[in-house]
Amino acid sequence: MKFKHLFTPVMAALLLLSCQKSLVAPALTTVPAISTGNFSQPLAITQTFNEGFESGSKTAYADGNVTFDSGLWDLNDALIGNSISDRKTGNQAIRVRNTGTVGMNFDVAGGASTVTLSYGVYGTDGASNFQLFVSADGGSSYTQAGATVTASGTTLSTATFTVSQTGSLRFQLRKTTGGTNRINIDNFVVNSYDNGTGGGGSTADNTNLLLGNPSGATNSTSNPNNYLYDQTYYTESYNRDKGEPNWVSWYVGTSTLGAASRANDFRADTNLPSGWYEVGATSYSGSGFDRGHNCPSADRTSTLTANQATFLMDNMIPQAPNNNEHTWANLESYGRSLVSAGNEIYVIMGSYGSGGTGSSGTAITIDNGRVVVPSNVWKVIVVIPNGNNDLSRITAATRVIAVNTPNINAISTDWTQYITTVKDIENATGYTLLSNLPASVRAALETKRDTGN
Repeated sequence: MKFKHLFTPVMAALLLLSCQKSLVAPALTTVPAISTGNFSQPLAITQTFNEGFESGSKTAYADGNVTFDSGLWDLNDALIGNSISDRKTGNQAIRVRNTGTVGMNFDVAGGASTVTLSYGVYGTDGASNFQLFVSADGGSSYTQAGATVTASGTTLSTATFTVSQTGSLRFQLRKTTGGTNRINIDNFVVNSYDNGTGGGGSTADNTNLLLGNPSGATNSTSNPNNYLYDQTYYTESYNRDKGEPNWVSWYVGTSTLGAASRANDFRADTNLPSGWYEVGATSYSGSGFDRGHNCPSADRTSTLTANQATFLMDNMIPQAPNNNEHTWANLESYGRSLVSAGNEIYVIMGSYGSGGTGSSGTAITIDNGRVVVPSNVWKVIVVIPNGNNDLSRITAATRVIAVNTPNINAISTDWTQYITTVKDIENATGYTLLSNLPASVRAALETKRDTGN
């Protein structure tokens, strides 16, 4: 059994980035532990997990414990708010006042790269500051992780705190200024520990970059056209000048599939680095091209938040309608059918070239030249039976499906007509796919041509 999305039935983080514009991490400072109240034997949980604070109830500010889906938390000078003045995703969120604290009474096993959460000002209250602290010794002592955040807006914003620690960890939020001003906290997500290999990849099961970082993307704004962007539910190499991803990588298993409805909330990603153009929900309007998902909506149905993450416009490419709605949709559905049949899949999708043909004819760019129309759309799917230690289970005999389609409207609905090899895609893009695999395994898989059955 795997645990990466153990708590996906809750509402999770709004949107998540590895480089939050307003946050600069200070040096870690050790401080005394804050009491977390009376609680039973600590529980260790394998991360990653998402906590949306939807399942508990606490109507008073007095110190007390609350059981949420993720475990037992202590809320001190904090309660669970569900009024119209509470800033929240779903039905409720934490509301904190004075110098209140919100902390786990359990550990998250396996470490953390980042923690992301949503925050906003309650009602018409004034601004307040808060901080995140991490403990590696069961709550005996804590160090601050990331920067102090100021909550001043009346709509939810996203904060990302860099942790970069291994081992069993627990987290605590502390409101530090603002007096009786209240703030809301929601969508608390612990993201997988990044071991630093592959330019931000992780070899942990079910992680987005298990197969490697195809272009050596980095999360530096000095690398704007190969910018490594961790969206939690998928990871991408974003190309600022093209207004779209070079590639997107993600995992699909039973834990990522659920009953969440299609959010259909296409929107700009306001968390892109400062000064970068934000492709908007209407940027493709009238172009003759669909807003084509890289990571599909239907691959992320475990929670509403997971599904919403797929509708960011930096997960889109201008895709010919028949390509997107038929050929590609059939391929995506086939991938999920493999999961339903007892497998898990790792997927990398990308595009290259310029100039495609949509329902209104051929175009090189759209959105006044700010978004490039790719000439080709490709995907690689690695299929393994359900199990653990995924990377080590990928062998020369593993099934790999590689598909490369022209981005045109006059295209067959049968995706098997466009089966190719990983090597052919590498030659077309200049990328190194499957780079985390042993050289001999990678060499064998690069030249395999799937039958489509």
